[in-house]
Amino acid sequence: MPAGERPGRHMAAEVHEQPAVWQRILADQQSIRDIAARLAAARPRFVLLAARGTSDHAALYAKYLVEITHELPAGLVSPSTLTAYGARPRLDGVLLIAVSQSGHSPDLVRTIEIGRGQGALTLAITNDALSPLAQAGELHLDIRAGREQAVAATKSYTAQLLTLYLLLVHMRGADWRAVERVAEWGRLLLDQDGTIGIIAERYRFAERLVVTARGYSYATAREAALKLMETSYIAAQAFSGADLLHGPLAMIDPLVPVLAVIPAGVGGTAMLPVLARLREARADVFSVGHAGAVAASSAGLVLPEGVPEEVSPILEILPFQMLALHLALARGADPDAPRRLSKVTETL
Repeated sequence: MPAGERPGRHMAAEVHEQPAVWQRILADQQSIRDIAARLAAARPRFVLLAARGTSDHAALYAKYLVEITHELPAGLVSPSTLTAYGARPRLDGVLLIAVSQSGHSPDLVRTIEIGRGQGALTLAITNDALSPLAQAGELHLDIRAGREQAVAATKSYTAQLLTLYLLLVHMRGADWRAVERVAEWGRLLLDQDGTIGIIAERYRFAERLVVTARGYSYATAREAALKLMETSYIAAQAFSGADLLHGPLAMIDPLVPVLAVIPAGVGGTAMLPVLARLREARADVFSVGHAGAVAASSAGLVLPEGVPEEVSPILEILPFQMLALHLALARGADPDAPRRLSKVTETL
């Protein structure tokens, strides 16, 4: 870190920049509309999503959107089946979407190239219009998050979520205005930064923790766990609420904090029995969600009222990004430059 720079200043700035990024995306949706029209005209029978790291969690969110709102089968690609193992599946009638912040991971570039050669309609979604992945796809969407200087992705993640949401809304000709207040809602949550800083002290000495959610919010749980691992070096495991009850619940005790995402809606309702079981285990539960769930937890942050369930993941991650930032600083780490990590990770 250069002399005089404050640890975490880049991550803090990028976390708080997110509402402005979302406003920029919402203000100019024409490229998203144009590509959505192309995809709708192709009438795909199946959607595949390829991504790594944080972008994989954005792809997971899109998988739920495709399956629920489009009622199409959707799956997450294992790039190594195509790159390392050399499989060549028939992909005619398939929409293949690759999601990447940098657009430089060789396995994703090769996945798009192979997919295109096997008959898939390919779309790359990146934060770099000149990247190899952007060039490899038949179609490309720029999430326009602006350069991220912190290693841990924050604004590029929520920009991916919003772009994917709008793309899939416009594909089915639906009204996009469920997200028109997203920047306003985001600022309300970011105003709670001081509260999150106090809550972070609660978990400063935790060695491991569990993050859990269901439905659309499962992507939030996965991304929250990753942010905590890469910035605070805490062993964080993410489970769907259903999977947690199928075995991992046995490891929960008062010394293993649980972070739960429980928004209003179907997924949040499905989490209520999980919350009850966690209370039985005397777990310390920090919830981000609706007021009732937070009141039934050890600590928490209430999400703004009126947020549709399918929009909620864009907002839910903000408290966890702030928590990761504050925890890293409290534990003496620099979240801008986690050890042994770089902004671009190249895998095959």
